[in-house]
Amino acid sequence: MKRRTFLRMIGLSGVSALSSQFPSRLFAQATRLNILLIITDQQSADVMSCRMGSEFIKTPAMDGIASRGVTFTRAYTANPLCVPARSSFFTGQYPHVTGVQSNDMSKSLAERFKTLGMYFRESGYDTAYFGKWHVPIPAKEPAMHGFETMGAIKNNGIDKEIPEPAMRFIRRKRDKPFFLVTSFVNPHNICEWARGDELPDGSVGDPPEPKSCPPAVPNPAPMKDETDTMMIMRRSMQASPMFPVGKFDQSKWRQYRWAYFRMIERVDGYIDQIVRELSDTGQLDSTVVVFMSDHGDMQGMHGWNQKTVFYDNAARVPFMIAHPSYAVARESDRLVNTGLDLLPTLLEIGEIPRPAALPGLSLLPSVRDEKVSDPRAYVVSQSNMVQGAPIDGSKPEARGRMVRTKRFKYCVYDFGERRESLVDMEYDPGETQNLVGKAEYGEVLLEHRRILAEFCQTNGDTFPYVP
Repeated sequence: MKRRTFLRMIGLSGVSALSSQFPSRLFAQATRLNILLIITDQQSADVMSCRMGSEFIKTPAMDGIASRGVTFTRAYTANPLCVPARSSFFTGQYPHVTGVQSNDMSKSLAERFKTLGMYFRESGYDTAYFGKWHVPIPAKEPAMHGFETMGAIKNNGIDKEIPEPAMRFIRRKRDKPFFLVTSFVNPHNICEWARGDELPDGSVGDPPEPKSCPPAVPNPAPMKDETDTMMIMRRSMQASPMFPVGKFDQSKWRQYRWAYFRMIERVDGYIDQIVRELSDTGQLDSTVVVFMSDHGDMQGMHGWNQKTVFYDNAARVPFMIAHPSYAVARESDRLVNTGLDLLPTLLEIGEIPRPAALPGLSLLPSVRDEKVSDPRAYVVSQSNMVQGAPIDGSKPEARGRMVRTKRFKYCVYDFGERRESLVDMEYDPGETQNLVGKAEYGEVLLEHRRILAEFCQTNGDTFPYVP
């Protein structure tokens, strides 16, 4: 697509949108595009006004990315917890391969894997990272992670510090393309909000009366015929002061969602500043913008807040790619594992050779062609739920695997008399009914067991509790 055509599509007026101070460095001679990767933390897939409407939340910057690109509506995290998820998309490997299945930061990735920034630095990109880090790689060692310019590298209280250095980086004169990551904390501050703590990134104000807040989730009750694994883990989580939501009623959950939406709107404002800088400097039409989150938040679904579980509110995440050569507002329902597929996708965009050892798939064919068929039959996510408190004299910890096929979601855990669940996601997207034990779904259950066994054997996953 020609530059003038694309600028008209996004509401700019051709060459008049190009800043006069950047006439010689707009990559007229370059063949490779810039890449801006935007990451939020703990944002569920559909919590944007382009997905749920603007009555209760307004996210014009996120909506703008969606309007210029492809939204992947069935994108799942490799692990619904911060460090494991980020370790996967930094390396392109499953959590059982990285060995990172909790927020333990002791396992160094850089000694065992080539990571995101190194690919781009070694391929001639100008690399920068601003914001939340939270991966087991020393942030002060660019030779280990590949990001030459860094700023606001900590895990909380940093979001307002990200836009200015990111915009300075965008304005920098250069004769090569850039790879820029902006990693925001919010809406992760909802964890502190639920506990009544001070919010690290600043107050969002007091919520209004519940009747003026967004509605509570439509599925607050536990799943019918829920696994005893999940019942035990919910008790353990809610016994911890980290998860004080066991006493929340529907009014409190409505106020919870109000605060959660405000945090997302605040991040959206910061994203808007950065994307506008691309536009003001004439670089939006030479930059691929990728937007994603590491995992979601339960928001009261089945009585849970935060993450670690396989329900869609926690495991399904926003994932959008706005490519200037394929600027369309389109959705794709192909199955995506963000931890595996992000890196191959970015490498193809950056025209960087892809190592054979990466198990993920590039999503660029789906960005280029809306008719491309889904190359996958399923994706697998993994989780070790280790964040609860002791109950009945011991602290339960559950390891689990999730298989998401085109219609069904199957989950299995390493303890419990009833430790399997099967949900028909086409007819029960709220995940309200466990179909294990229903005779008419017996063959479906066996097929998903076979899929997981095949996955473990093929990918060296030693998860030993495949029925």
